[in-house]
Amino acid sequence: MAKKNGSRDLARWQVPAGGKGFELKDCDPSAKPCSSGDKEADKLRVAELAREIDALQDMFWADRRFKLLVLLQGSDTAGKDGTIRAVFKETSPLGVRAVGWKAPSELERSHDYLWRIHHEMPAAGEFMIHNRSHYEDVLVPVVERWIDKKTTEQRYRQINDFERMLTENGTVILKFMLHIGFDEQRQRLQERIDDPAKHWKFSLGDLDARKQWPHYQQAYDDLLRATSTEWAPWTVVPADSKTHRNLMIATLVRDKLQSLKLRYPPDNPALKGLRVV
Repeated sequence: MAKKNGSRDLARWQVPAGGKGFELKDCDPSAKPCSSGDKEADKLRVAELAREIDALQDMFWADRRFKLLVLLQGSDTAGKDGTIRAVFKETSPLGVRAVGWKAPSELERSHDYLWRIHHEMPAAGEFMIHNRSHYEDVLVPVVERWIDKKTTEQRYRQINDFERMLTENGTVILKFMLHIGFDEQRQRLQERIDDPAKHWKFSLGDLDARKQWPHYQQAYDDLLRATSTEWAPWTVVPADSKTHRNLMIATLVRDKLQSLKLRYPPDNPALKGLRVV
């Protein structure tokens, strides 16, 4: 059973800066470090945390000293959509945006690979949630061998510099790698095939990517080590359990927001003693 003192118990799931000693194979996707051991209690806790995040988001929006970027990266069926629905379901649409990244358009391909990403960064006081991210550009091209090792390592450095620039300008970056197992993915893909209401989520390309599972796991292993930094560390989230996945991410988002010591703007002296008639 997990302890209940927040993200301090989750430090082992954070990839150390520089990746020293880290291997993705050591991370059990079926682990539940946040769980109380009672699934229904965990679901209630997720809902409670979502409400806490909503209250903090209201103060975040008013404070305007920070910007929040949440990256959700993971294999097909890892639960990126589900995480957004569960963790941010209580937040006001004001000041919260989500974007899902697909293959780049012709216009986007005519620019550098980070060009389209920079267009979707949070403004002051805003939450921005990315479903997939710029890390796709060191996953698919690597596995498909569209880029060589030298270009891959160059992109790692560029991404680190890009994220450093963002953090130095007030952006708080939370990077979550939703880690599911091979058999769990098989079950979730089969559910999408068997349920007509989920057919829209399924693509035959998902099966092609599944055939290259070991190569994608290696690509994730490499990028996590290369791009976990002091200013933007990665956290691996065991995600075989959807409830636990939501619980862990909600806990970490809530704890990060609390650590910022958010505050409302100073009172306007002109309001003192003012009466509405």
